[in-house]
Amino acid sequence: MPDLPREHAPHHPASYPAAHPAAHPAARLVPRPGPRPVARSALARRVASVLAGWDRHAFDVVATRHWPGADPLLPRLSRGADHGLLWFGTAAGMAFLGRGARARRAAVRGVASLALASATINTVAKRSVRRARPVLDAVPLVRQLKQQPFTTSFPSGHSASAAAFATGVAMESKAWGAVVAPVAAAVALSRVYTGVHYPSDVLVGAALGVGAAFAVRGLVPTRDQLPPPGRPHAPAPQLPGGKDLVVVANRSSGANGSGALGGLAGTALTGGDDPTELVRDALPLARVVECAPEDLDNALEEAAASGCRALGILGGDGTVNRAATFAARHGLPLAVFPGGTLNHFAHDLGIETVHDTCRALASGDAVRVDLGRFTPGPEGAPEGHFINTFSLGVYPEMVQVRERWSPRIGSWPAGVLAALRTLRGRHPLEAEFDGRRRPLWLLFAGNGAYQRVGPTPGRRYDLADGLLDVRVVHGGRGPGLRLLAAALAGPLSRSPVHAAVRLRRLRIAGLPSGTPLAFDGEVAEAPQELTVEKVPEALTVYRPSAPATTF
Repeated sequence: MPDLPREHAPHHPASYPAAHPAAHPAARLVPRPGPRPVARSALARRVASVLAGWDRHAFDVVATRHWPGADPLLPRLSRGADHGLLWFGTAAGMAFLGRGARARRAAVRGVASLALASATINTVAKRSVRRARPVLDAVPLVRQLKQQPFTTSFPSGHSASAAAFATGVAMESKAWGAVVAPVAAAVALSRVYTGVHYPSDVLVGAALGVGAAFAVRGLVPTRDQLPPPGRPHAPAPQLPGGKDLVVVANRSSGANGSGALGGLAGTALTGGDDPTELVRDALPLARVVECAPEDLDNALEEAAASGCRALGILGGDGTVNRAATFAARHGLPLAVFPGGTLNHFAHDLGIETVHDTCRALASGDAVRVDLGRFTPGPEGAPEGHFINTFSLGVYPEMVQVRERWSPRIGSWPAGVLAALRTLRGRHPLEAEFDGRRRPLWLLFAGNGAYQRVGPTPGRRYDLADGLLDVRVVHGGRGPGLRLLAAALAGPLSRSPVHAAVRLRRLRIAGLPSGTPLAFDGEVAEAPQELTVEKVPEALTVYRPSAPATTF
């Protein structure tokens, strides 16, 4: 091959004579690639190689090591966690066996965290890094799964779901978190033990699962993150052991649940416990009076006039409503023991179990709260009171449907059925506000301002703010579905079918005869004209100063 002329020779540094560096002046104008990028690239490759070596070594150690008792357990545990079935079953068990609303919240938060982690892993993470599964030569046949996964190896979806569920549960209940965490760790280990993942797959998956749980907490805060409810503090007698306390228990509260007081088994107790006996055991010096719903007013009046230093009530929101009226009338502090299907007032006070109230009684911790009032009251009474909400329109109808179906299918299924039926209907109602007649689908007046927790208003931070939280859903075509879509899309205050305002007094007129109204879950016939207002700091209620760790 003939030599190329020098002007056509390749411009490579090696082609220039070392003794004559100036032979080609243009060479000095061309920047030469420096060694630093090459070195950095080599370093990155070296680090990646070392990490991959450690990963394979750790996999081989787990695969070849004998783990006493693990062969019959870990493969089954790994299969049981497929599609999250293990965690869904755990959540159901927590909700059924757990002591109080804290266990139910922990179960729901765990499932929500799992759902977010699973969606993130399967839609983003596994498609971003396509890593082959480990070779199973070193894994004994007895450990291998019967059906090998066909997705990519990185990261581990099982580990992400396990970590997300355990972290979400622990955020609401440390006790339940301590129970779930070892199982979650065993599921993560089983993925390496059975040979379907490298250790790094498991570690990254677990980290993503923990991150998903924190992301859910950012959207919906835990109870511990929320400001402590109830103010201002009020003087109340310390009643250790329940001395000078009379507790009235409504036998029918939450009657469609399970346990002696039905829904109490799911709200304040471990399923099957008798709430009345729990109160008697925790407060041996208290006098406990059980009564039927029709005898509740007489029992409350007799208890309030008996010379006791505090009045106790065991039941749901409707029962607490009636006790609050008697306690305020006689100037007695009220001790609320949550015992119904719904216990919103107790939960907003930070009371979730019988023992929470007992702690408050022993320490004398109490707060003053407002009472809502509407005049005239139900069934010809001069006035009625509400501790949570007053409503017109669709909600009273929903309560009526729920009560009709509860004896047949239970309270919670009946509530879902009632919500579906009412969201689908039009429910026209017209009322007069400020001299102007308007169609409405729902009018809601809360005793205190409800704050946004997640997509909808869910909790009151201040039960003595002197305000009514008034929300109106206007009538029209499909207002229920439009309201639901607005709630899922963002704050209800942005919905054109929804109006919200905070008032101290509301006047309503022109209601058609037979219009139902609801207050704290109870339904009555509304008068043609009525006034809804607040009675500031009318009631003193025992409330624990700090939450207790419980299942």
